[in-house]
Amino acid sequence: MSSLESLLDSRQVWRAQAGADSQGGDAIASGHAALDAILPGGGWPSAAVSELLSAGAGNGELALLWPVISRMTREGRPVVLVSPPGVPYPAAWRQAGVALEQCHWLDVQGREALWATEQCLRAGCCAAVVAWLPQADSRLMRRLQVAAASGNTLAFVHRPLAKVSEASPAPLRLRLHRHAELEILKCRGGFPSARRIAFGARA
Repeated sequence: MSSLESLLDSRQVWRAQAGADSQGGDAIASGHAALDAILPGGGWPSAAVSELLSAGAGNGELALLWPVISRMTREGRPVVLVSPPGVPYPAAWRQAGVALEQCHWLDVQGREALWATEQCLRAGCCAAVVAWLPQADSRLMRRLQVAAASGNTLAFVHRPLAKVSEASPAPLRLRLHRHAELEILKCRGGFPSARRIAFGARA
């Protein structure tokens, strides 16, 4: 068996065509027209981890995710935040249209945050899980991807930009830039866009 075949069997790399055919599930609209126009299926990959990388937490990830969080919570579907970088400011969340009674915040750190994220994804009772996990490595990311798939849960994991060179099983990897712009680093079922995408305006 060739070294490439060995890598494919170990799932450390993925086949672009196979990913397009076997991703499974419908994409979930992000609420940002420019981003949805580029993502395969027109939105976030469902039952999967979307990885958000930036130079620091609080660098636009909430502005990116508020449309989908707002939509889900207003539909009465729970969303869990694991280890957010700061105490969520209720007025800002309400202004973004989020139904706060469906938003659950877990103030845990370290290994507890990793465990809580995996359990929430696997449980299948959450519409989405958003976790800030600077300590997560590629092995843990694989576990979270399996958990998201088994629980049919939309997952977002924020990691530091320093992790960008690490292999990741996440079907979608985005780099967040200042001024509400992002760059697609990896996009299963499609090809990354070479340009930055503004995500300030909703669809």
